[in-house]
Amino acid sequence: MKEVECDVYRSAKKEYLYLFVPADVGMASVPDELLAQFGEPEKALSFTLTQERDLAKEDPMQVLQNLLQQGYHLQLPPAEE
Repeated sequence: MKEVECDVYRSAKKEYLYLFVPADVGMASVPDELLAQFGEPEKALSFTLTQERDLAKEDPMQVLQNLLQQGYHLQLPPAEE
């Protein structure tokens, strides 16, 4: 699998909700309904995503697969206890 230059945005509406998108495409592939629920995106960070990269809460292979297949990856907040 390849590497992807990735931008990560945090949701203005919901804490711990993040959207990963390819840096060269941005939000173009994110469905309008999801953007409406997400609220104003606030850029959190940018990095090169590879399958070997450690991510705090997500499986890098799953994130890469979602970025390549659907153009974005949504990281949901942790489940409430």
